[in-house]
Amino acid sequence: MKLIRILTAALLITFPFVQAAAQGRELVIYTWEDMFPQKILDDFQKDTGIKVKLEYFEYNDEMYEQLKFTNGAEFDLIIADDYIVDIVIKEGLAQKLDKSKLGAFGNINPLYQHQFYDPRDEYTVPYGAGVQTIVYDPAKIKKNITGYADLWDSSLKNSVGIIGNYRVINGMALKTLGKSYNTESIADIRTAGMKLKALAPNIRLIRDTGLEEDLLAGRISAAVMYTDQAIKSTRENPRLKMVFPKEGIGFGIMPAFIPRRAANADGAHRFLNYILDPVRGARCFEHLGYYCTYKASEAYLGADQKKAHILPQEIRNYEMIWNLTLEAENEHARIWGDFNSAIRR
Repeated sequence: MKLIRILTAALLITFPFVQAAAQGRELVIYTWEDMFPQKILDDFQKDTGIKVKLEYFEYNDEMYEQLKFTNGAEFDLIIADDYIVDIVIKEGLAQKLDKSKLGAFGNINPLYQHQFYDPRDEYTVPYGAGVQTIVYDPAKIKKNITGYADLWDSSLKNSVGIIGNYRVINGMALKTLGKSYNTESIADIRTAGMKLKALAPNIRLIRDTGLEEDLLAGRISAAVMYTDQAIKSTRENPRLKMVFPKEGIGFGIMPAFIPRRAANADGAHRFLNYILDPVRGARCFEHLGYYCTYKASEAYLGADQKKAHILPQEIRNYEMIWNLTLEAENEHARIWGDFNSAIRR
């Protein structure tokens, strides 16, 4: 019995260390689906002995609530949209990067650094960027679409698909009025809301993921899309036209950050440094379908990939979408609800 008690005590003492060692061999990444090539994940495990476990969310708010609920203890690395990462950092839910573990940090394109959510680049590594574009089928739509305002044309009735990001879509109406995505004028937001409601007859569906499938299948003839969707659809059907709206474009970055209480922060640093490698980074962005945020990787993109994955020179009138005052955000939410109700009618 004495021996059993000694062994039991020993197990109780050593269990936390066994658990910590196991955690060190596993890296939990929380992001959207299909963000990395499987070969990169397999090679990382082969080279480091650390297995990557992927956990998925669909919407940024879902990630944020889960992060708050767990106080950041269940995940080692998170990739989400810039505006929600801004909130995460301000609420102290992210930890500062240890740049001594990120020897490849200098491979990042400065264009994607010093942003509103992390002005000193203390917390994040950008993993892809994109703009909202219009893609349409000229075989079905005779109108030459050059901007957001064209989507209100009556010839597009029940033929347009849009993503489910309400700030982007509400902002689309603001841009047609010559206003900023980030205006905090309640009067301007309401005026844009009335204009947006007039678009309802032309909207056939709202879908945040897989919108390119609807366009390719012919269920819609035009769509307001994320960059990866636009690239996928035009690559599969080169006859489709991609348009950078003349009124201005919403521009976004997907930053990676390490939660404050990550169990394997060291593994997270190792993974970030691993994909910051120029060649590996290029393979990641070719798979991801967004703009390459690592300057050193651009030279290693395939010849047929460079045009798709490097921010086009002609895009100059883009604007990042920031968090607004509670009053402005609530007004956007109300407008989005009214817009959805008008579509269902």
